[in-house]
Amino acid sequence: MGKKILVVDDEKKLTVILKGYLEQAGYAVATAYDGQQALTLFRHDKPALVLLDLNLPGLDGLDVCRALRKESNVPIIMLTARVEETDQLIGLELGADDYIAKPFSPRTVVARVRAVLRRSEGEPARAETFATGELALDVAKHSVRFKDRALELTPTEFDLLAVLMQNPGRVFTRLQLLDHVQGEAFDGYERTIDAHVKNLRQKIERDPKNPRYVLTVFGVGYKFAEDV
Repeated sequence: MGKKILVVDDEKKLTVILKGYLEQAGYAVATAYDGQQALTLFRHDKPALVLLDLNLPGLDGLDVCRALRKESNVPIIMLTARVEETDQLIGLELGADDYIAKPFSPRTVVARVRAVLRRSEGEPARAETFATGELALDVAKHSVRFKDRALELTPTEFDLLAVLMQNPGRVFTRLQLLDHVQGEAFDGYERTIDAHVKNLRQKIERDPKNPRYVLTVFGVGYKFAEDV
């Protein structure tokens, strides 16, 4: 078996189906049906990725996501039957890398898992480094430093920063950025990128409300500052 995936959903029938598809794709799978069990299993099994339902009994998915982000940058894909943008954005702002709306095809879930894991592993064949101001990014090592301090970024945050730093001054629309960071797994609305930018700024900017590096181009999208 390959990397371990933790599937957290109180719909046991759906959990069994996802487990089967993921195992067929070569992953080892652990399952949890509530938030507290999910945290216990996560700390014991150290999975490579967490598929996390938003609606859980007791400790809900947002609480679990918040708890996981306090101790790990493990990739998190949220599963949600909620259709409101605000619910999905809250999950992303808490540090989730992606979300999948129910109902969904299990094959779609497997494809998104592969895509997020691929991003989290980086691209070891490329030896590119980018540095500006107090910020440095190493593609090969999949690492980011700010003022000589290592930063813990989620896979989505890293990819977002990488594409912006590699193209200083170029303005990207939200849709273009989502396509870069999600690629073949892209299936979302453009505003999700705002949540990822907000999280990224909290980590790389001295004053996130007055950013120095990742700048907003009103009515268009975002760019990385040319002169910093």
